[in-house]
Amino acid sequence: MAFKLRSIDVTATGREIVRDTDLASNVLTIGRSAECDIHLPDLALESRHARMSLLAGGRVAIEATGTLGFSVDGTDAKAAEIDPQIGAELGFATYRITIGREGEDVLLTVRKTASVGGDLEEKQGFSLAGVLPSKRWISWALVLVILAAFLAVPIISHATRDAAAKEKVIGDAAWSTGELSLAHHSLKDSCESCHVDAFVSVRDETCKSCHKDTHDHASRERLLAAHGNQPWGTKLLWSVAETFGKEGQDSCSDCHSEHEGPVELQAENQQFCSDCHADLKSNLADTRLGNASDFGLEHPQFMPAIVADPATRTIKRVPLDGDLKEDNGLKFPHKLHLDPRGGVARMAANIGAERGYGSNGMECKDCHHPTQDGARFVKVDMDRDCEACHSLSFDEVGGQFRKLDHGNIQKIVAELNSADVSRPLPNPRRRPGLYSEGPYRFAFSAPVWRGLQWRTALSPQGVCGECHRPEFQGGKPGVMPVTLQTRYFHKGWFDHEPHSQEKCETCHLADASTSNTDLLLPGVKDCRTCHLGEDARAPKIPSTCAMCHGFHTPAQGVLSQFDDSKPAKTTINDKKKTNEAS
Repeated sequence: MAFKLRSIDVTATGREIVRDTDLASNVLTIGRSAECDIHLPDLALESRHARMSLLAGGRVAIEATGTLGFSVDGTDAKAAEIDPQIGAELGFATYRITIGREGEDVLLTVRKTASVGGDLEEKQGFSLAGVLPSKRWISWALVLVILAAFLAVPIISHATRDAAAKEKVIGDAAWSTGELSLAHHSLKDSCESCHVDAFVSVRDETCKSCHKDTHDHASRERLLAAHGNQPWGTKLLWSVAETFGKEGQDSCSDCHSEHEGPVELQAENQQFCSDCHADLKSNLADTRLGNASDFGLEHPQFMPAIVADPATRTIKRVPLDGDLKEDNGLKFPHKLHLDPRGGVARMAANIGAERGYGSNGMECKDCHHPTQDGARFVKVDMDRDCEACHSLSFDEVGGQFRKLDHGNIQKIVAELNSADVSRPLPNPRRRPGLYSEGPYRFAFSAPVWRGLQWRTALSPQGVCGECHRPEFQGGKPGVMPVTLQTRYFHKGWFDHEPHSQEKCETCHLADASTSNTDLLLPGVKDCRTCHLGEDARAPKIPSTCAMCHGFHTPAQGVLSQFDDSKPAKTTINDKKKTNEAS
């Protein structure tokens, strides 16, 4: 003896579908859960509502397993024992289970009845289904209304309006995908500024009509080649997009999405750059750039632009590897000026009250002054930063001091030739000091270089030779040209202001530099002590490519235009003009 389950379902036309299933178990579960042996999907039932057991002698026992019961022939109960030979009907919400015999098996017939209350509108004849059109006709009618209201009306309005009078298009607000960004907010009432032709995507030439000075990252051909062999799915999507008027990959609209709301442009994540640069050398065999996928894992060594030849002022970008040297034309050892036990420190302490030097000697800030934004430093200036100790006073007449015109060799020679060296000088001291018509004045008299002659001044041991390398070309006196840079990295940028909590010596080992040719720049390894890639965890600083590089940013530095293939030169006049600007 076993259970046999018979399920009866009724189609919309009233036809019954009967399914029979033999149940091997002598204990059945009944409930809303799909795991029950008899699954009754009704929210009025509990997940496991009741349990049915086959007893000895062929009788069937039913008991509720939860808080809710069931009905037996219309009477509520929580437990019952039924003889299948006689039969009974069990009620579980909208389901009825009839118990009976079929041969040696106990037959359980499951049928769903009408819901409580029935379909009242159908029974009472109040249904709208009989008087309304079919759902298909209603759907098509709504489609036509939508096409007319949101497509036909705006198109007709656009075609018939007076554009010169700036008449608006009727109903075009329904086409807007959102507010414009902050940069384009002023164009909110001028759609034609970007959408020149109807049903044509925004073109690159339209963007460049305003963004004339935007620098391309690379040519379109090289950008496409840098992507390498892309998956066929990506190629398929782009072919479909181009079919519908999109300009293709690496166009302006590929990266810059408008109508995202009044927000600023956000820096791209690391993946945006590594898509091309992670395998750049394989995709572009002629590139001079190294692969870069993650600053902490794969990034080429920095390539600063250094002065390769001070005589011609040639600047060249070279990798920051090994014992790299730079000759900017000066004779300046940092260690001599920063040694707290040296003579420079003693002199700085003597004039510290007037000049702002510390009691322990000179510091980096005494000569290196940040720009207004704090990102970089202005070039060192003789009058402002050096003359406090390296006096250029050479004569005194009636209490007025005459100074050499720094940077002008011809004028220096003329001034020294015109000086009266026969007059006794009131202050014959030979130590450096300052006399300046600027804001700095000291308690002691300005030292004067007594009897100074131009040949003496331009000798290696003279007042000019202390910092410069004198040279004579064609019998004319001069010094080696000086080229001071404020920016070494032309392909990226570095902002000192966020690093202001660090000491200068953390990255620039100036206190140990004994030669003017020492290039005191940190390399990739030094920066990685704090900065790693985008996914770095504390205490490292997650750093994306956009932290130091810009997609459209042109090469910048000492030179307005930097070209590796051409020697770059500057002039003294150019250097003076750009001291503060840079």
